[in-house]
Amino acid sequence: MLTLLSPAKKLNEEGQDIDNCTLPMFIEDAEKLIKSLKKYSPKKLGALMKLSPALAELNVDRYGEWDVDHSQKVKPAVLTFNGEVYAGLDANSFSKKEKETAQNNLRILSGLYGLLKPYDLIHPYRLEMGTKLKVGRKNNLYEFWGDKIVDEINNNLSGQKENVIVNLASNEYFKSVNKKKLDARIITPVFKDFSSGQYKTVMVYAKKARGMMAGYIIKNNIEKSEDLVAFDTAGYCYNKEASTENELVFYRG
Repeated sequence: MLTLLSPAKKLNEEGQDIDNCTLPMFIEDAEKLIKSLKKYSPKKLGALMKLSPALAELNVDRYGEWDVDHSQKVKPAVLTFNGEVYAGLDANSFSKKEKETAQNNLRILSGLYGLLKPYDLIHPYRLEMGTKLKVGRKNNLYEFWGDKIVDEINNNLSGQKENVIVNLASNEYFKSVNKKKLDARIITPVFKDFSSGQYKTVMVYAKKARGMMAGYIIKNNIEKSEDLVAFDTAGYCYNKEASTENELVFYRG
């Protein structure tokens, strides 16, 4: 069983913990993307990614400092991403054994790096998967990555006890995985809160819950999909009636 997450826009760039870390699988592909991104002025990058002038300047600087060597100004991906999902995941609390479990069973989809293990070293960056960045004859990042991501996921699944993907990624990122070539059953947990008289997805809560589910899987070393329904962190509870075989719904409130 392999768990998939999206990256986060918000980053934590403090510190440099690189002990027992790995390098991204597709680092040479990332270098190709960086070379294309370095051609953009702050103004053009802002237009491409819909960024404020300050954010456009920041990311132009990041691309300029990006180094394929990945020995300086880098951190593990799971400690660099700092949004709601990663607050829920709370990787800073992982024991040595839980870090090993995460490295084996958790993957992060990335516009720049394609697919990351949690303790792959990365430079700070901003490149969302939906960005229409042209690279050679490829019109966007989905075309650029093609089947490389799904092929690597299938390769990673070969060592798992169950050919199951727990999809905790956003639609934008999960779209980069070619489902027709995926050798696995897909299970998508859905988190709903009681609001205005009904249960509905409140995105800020749902994002954090995705991270909490990923953390729950790691801390409990869950290897079978049937055990996912026991998730009860932060008041969420599995609702069998609202769920289907491939969509597990959790209610809160």
